[in-house]
Order: sequence, then structure tokens, then C-alpha cells
Amino acid sequence: MKTQNKLPELLAPAGDLKALYAAVMAGADAVYLGAKSFGARAFAKNFDKEELSRAVEYCHLHGVKLYVTVNTLVYDREMKELSELISELYIMGVDAIITADLGVIDIARKICPELPIHASTQMSVHNTPGAEIAARLGCERVVLARELSLENIKSVTEHASVETEVFLHGALCVCHSGQCLMSSLIGGRSGNRGECAQPCRLPYNSGKYPLSLSDLCLAEHIPELIESGTASLKIEGRMKSAEYVYTVTSIYRRLLDEARRATKSELLELKSAFSRGKFTDGYFTDKKFSKMLGVRSEEDKELSRAIQETEFGPITVSVKAIASFKLSEPSRLTLIKGDKRVTVFGPAPVPAINAPLTEEDVKARLCKMGGTPLSLLPDDIELSLDVGINLPLSAQNALRRDAVTALLDTKRCAESSAEYKAEDSKKKESPLKTALFLKGALYDALLKTKPEVCDFFDITFLPVDEYWDGAQGVYLPPVVFDSELPVLRKSLADIKQRGAKYALVTNISGIALAKEAGLTAIGDFRLNITNSAAREVYRKLGVERAILSPELTLPMARDVSGGVITYGRIPLMLTERCFMKENFGCEKCGNCSFTDRTGAKFPIIKEYGHRNLILNSRPTYMGDRRGELYSFSVTHEHLIFSVENAKEAVAVIDSYASSRSIAGEVRRIGKR
Repeated sequence: MKTQNKLPELLAPAGDLKALYAAVMAGADAVYLGAKSFGARAFAKNFDKEELSRAVEYCHLHGVKLYVTVNTLVYDREMKELSELISELYIMGVDAIITADLGVIDIARKICPELPIHASTQMSVHNTPGAEIAARLGCERVVLARELSLENIKSVTEHASVETEVFLHGALCVCHSGQCLMSSLIGGRSGNRGECAQPCRLPYNSGKYPLSLSDLCLAEHIPELIESGTASLKIEGRMKSAEYVYTVTSIYRRLLDEARRATKSELLELKSAFSRGKFTDGYFTDKKFSKMLGVRSEEDKELSRAIQETEFGPITVSVKAIASFKLSEPSRLTLIKGDKRVTVFGPAPVPAINAPLTEEDVKARLCKMGGTPLSLLPDDIELSLDVGINLPLSAQNALRRDAVTALLDTKRCAESSAEYKAEDSKKKESPLKTALFLKGALYDALLKTKPEVCDFFDITFLPVDEYWDGAQGVYLPPVVFDSELPVLRKSLADIKQRGAKYALVTNISGIALAKEAGLTAIGDFRLNITNSAAREVYRKLGVERAILSPELTLPMARDVSGGVITYGRIPLMLTERCFMKENFGCEKCGNCSFTDRTGAKFPIIKEYGHRNLILNSRPTYMGDRRGELYSFSVTHEHLIFSVENAKEAVAVIDSYASSRSIAGEVRRIGKR
């Protein structure tokens, strides 16, 4: 196993400057934060350009790294703004950007090739093949999915050629990160764009909260995390207060330094900072059951309100100085902090007519650090001063300001950045009609009752664990951990022998798995392609045809060039736990749903490894608007069948082929 010679990095969140100061004061090794745009916490205060620059200077002054989240999905029309932001972040001297969009990675690599990139948890990296693809794209670190057990964390960390980062504490999404469309498709607020309305925290099925998870807490597993070899341990909480950041970070700092588990009193302190009834370590320990659920109670809120509000501000750092004021020689000031030393020059002193410079006055003036995070004492100044000379106060002040600016400056040379120019990646694609049958039994029933309807499709996909001979393609699981890979690889080899030619890849790891099995990769909507740059990257990785994100409008899809989902209940959530078993019993498998406060029903079906898919209450349907699709150059039409029976599926396919409408309320793809 790869091991670290030092403790893993403790990475703390900051939603504003106060929280940043709190994180540094509490002992964080690194801080992550978001700019005003392109960060997955749009409703945090976040940092404008001036604050970002101050944050970088402050963190580096204290030996703390600073990472900036650029982890939302990006549209083509935003590429100029995005490239400008990346260039600015590089010049500011940030230590890395955290991103999930392959288009963003491509742009960053081209305009700022020396800027480190960390693959966000929104990229849904959950196994070694996925981590290796991220490495191939230029990422130095991957933030692993929060659903991984210790065993799988250790496996990826040992076998991947990139660093791994693991979530340590904070809120858990019930859906695998990067895989949730619920807030977007039912509420118009995209989680993938940082605007999640948190529908998982709302009641379903008559006032119950079956989707609200307790917060993660791994404070009792510090020795195992240290031993795992992971490079970084991450605290969630850019929407949280500075007091929360300080409390949580300081406790984990202590636990890491002492390489021990939390005591009961420390766990209570963590709970007081913020909790939803209790904490969970269910994913980490591979004990996934209903006890992971939690709702924030009034008692929880009272505990948090009891934490005293604190005024966190910048901590000053002591520096030393060497100053020289010699007649007819340029004045000189050197500031020293640790191994860093900067020297600046100013005008030469002249003979004094009256009131010559004195050692006491010069030292007092040089010590005036004002609002900077530096402090300098007279005894820490080594001064060479000629007798009977003078230098204007303005020149002395300018010398001090120039030295301070130089010491705090962490900016990179602007010449290292170049303007991003998009490649003309648009490729005219031939018409293609594909269908995914999430239940193999439905496909089999169609073959037995009306086989000719299946001839409407150029390629049909079936799940890897429900594959039936005759289907041209296999649907790869959206999530497959390292521990599940041997069985999956064996299944794919068998399916290839049975005649499959294509693989519908739902994750970057699937590209490698499809290639291993000798299958042609077609990209699923879960690849979250929302811009032309990302589409071109996937093409270079071997994904010639791809279904675009359902969050795109028709004009956006036209500009990116790819397929769209034109029928089906689009999966809104992919859950690691089996909610059907927990809420309805195994006997109800495939015949249950969650009902929200409006009465809308969201069907639940089984996914690979007893995970669950929660489907949209309304099917998307564009069969009666196919002319509209073609007018926007959409030539790849993709249909998804999930909870339909054979009769219903036949009716949909017949209506679609004839460009007729279907009964019931449907979702449409927008034109703007």
C-alpha cells in the first residue's frame, strides 16, 4: 500500500473571510472556497476577486494552501468568463482548482498548464479506473465519492496514480454527487450548477423524511484514515458559520496530531456545532441502513445557537527586517519570514539640514504595519544608519509598503496564461435512435408479444445484470466500487461473447471498462456533458456518440452536438442504499414510490448492487415534436423505459414512431 510519511492534509471550508480566518486559526493545512461564480455553493457568500487575492496572500503567509472550487457544470456561452476566472486564479497563486466538468479541465490545461487540478466529488470518482482517467486528463488529486467504505478508499488510494481526498465531516447528500437531477428537473434549481433546493430534506409519504441523511462524522476513525494513505481529509461546510468551521477544524486538528479517536466530550462538541439528530459513519464502515437517516431538530438548533459568536480576524505574523540608510546609496529594506526573504530599494538619503534621522524614529516608522497581517518589533530590525542624513517620510513609508507587498505577494507571472480558444469540435452525426430498458424482463416481454417494435431502435441497451441475448448494447452501472469490479468485468466479457457490441457508459470509469471488454462506448446523460469542450474531451477518450445532460435546452444541445432523452422517466437520484427494502419491504421491489407534498409520485427501482434509482414523476416526451428536434439538429433520440409494462411500452413506441402525443402529463425539453 502507498503510505504517507506525514499526516494527511486537514482541509477546511470557508464561505467568507471570517470563516477563512477561523480555519487558519484552528490549524487547517489547507482551505477551500468559492469565487462568485462557477462554485457548487451559489448561495454561500463566496469571494470576489479582491477577497480571493487577500485570501491567497493570507493563507500563504501562514503556510496554508488555498484551493478554489470551479465545480459547477458550465455552458458554452460562459466559456469566456470561465477562462478569464481560471487565468485570474492562476495569477493570484491559488494552489489548485477543484472541478468536475471535463470542459473546465481542458480549458485549464490549455491556458494554465501549471495550475494543479483536483477532481471534485461531483465527478463521481468511486473506483480505480475512474481515478486513472482523471489522472490521464491531468488531475493531481481526486475527491472520492462519500459513499466509499474504508476498504474501497484504501483500494483506490493504493492502486491509483493520483492522490486521493476523503470527506471527513459534514452534510451528506442522499444521492451520489454529480448524479442528482431532482432539484433541477422538478424545481428549476440545478444542484450541478450550485443551486440545489435540497428536496431530499423535505417530507415524503405523509410527513416522513426517508431521504434526509444524518451528517457524516469520522472522528472515531482517525487512526484508520491516517493508515489508509489518503492525502487529504475534507470538512464540508462552505455554507456554515465561522464558529462551526473553527470548532470542527480545531477538534480534527487535535485528533490528527495525536493520531487518536475522538472522546465522548469531543463528539458532543462536534454535535453542538451542527448535527441532524446524530452522526453517521455508515458508508465508511459499510453498514448502510435506516439508522443513517436524520432530521435537524429544534434541540439541534438550540445546541448550535448556544455556541458563542466569535470575532475571527487575521492573525499577525512576526517578521524580521534588515534596513540600510547610507548617504548617497539607495535605501534598502529586507523583510524576512522563515525561509522567505524580500528586498526592496528606495531613494538615496541626503545630508540633513536639520532633524537628521534617528535610529528610534526609523525603527518606529518601519514597524507601522497598519492593517496588514504582519508585525515587526524594533528589536527585530537590524539597522545600518549613517549619521546626519535624512530621507523624506514619504520615501520611508513607500519603502515599507513596497517590502510588505513583496513579502505578501504570491502571484504568478501573467505571461504564463494564454487566452482560451475553443476548438471547432462540431461533427455532423448520422441519425440514431437508441433505447435503454432498465428491466430486462420488459425487453423480453416485448420480444415475445410484439418483437417488431424493437426494430424501431438502432441500438437497445439492457443492464449488465439483466442482459438478454438480442440486445446490441449493455448499460454499465453508474456506480461500481473496486470491490465489485471483478464480478462486473467477468459479466462484461460474457456479454461481449453473447453478441453485445456497445456499452452505454454512465461514468468516466466506464470508458476504460468498455474498452477492456471490446465494446464501443456511447455516453450516457450521467456524464453531464453541457459544453462543447467537454464533448470533445469525451470524443478523444473514445466516446464517439453521447447523450447530453437533460439540463440543456434544445438550442444548447444544438450548440454542443449530441443526443437527448426524448422519452422516459429520467432518473433523478441514484442512492447507495436500498430505500425500497427500508421503506416498503423486499416483496415490493419495483412497485413502490415516494409521494411528495403535492401528491406527485416518484417511482423507485433497483439499480446494480441493490442501489436504487428514484425516477421523475413525469416522463419526458418529444415524440410529437420530432420536427422541432430536427430543427435544432438533434439527430440522436434516446428513449428510457423503466416502470412501463409491455402494453404501455408498445403504445409509447407506436406513438413515437408516428409522431403522435401520448396520454398523461409529460415534461418537455425547453427551447430557451
